Amino acid sequence: MSATESTPAPKRRAVSGVSMRELLAAGAAARAVSTPPRVPDAPLQQRPKAA
Repeated sequence: MSATESTPAPKRRAVSGVSMRELLAAGAAARAVSTPPRVPDAPLQQRPKAA
């Protein structure tokens, strides 16, 4: 057995093939999904009921 056969392969530490644009889009999508819906604004003025 040679020395190169007994040496383990180096571990990959970075994910390749993902652009910064995709990472930012994924973060924005996650933030949009996890944010609760906004409470509707109160009406400024009540309309009079039709007679």
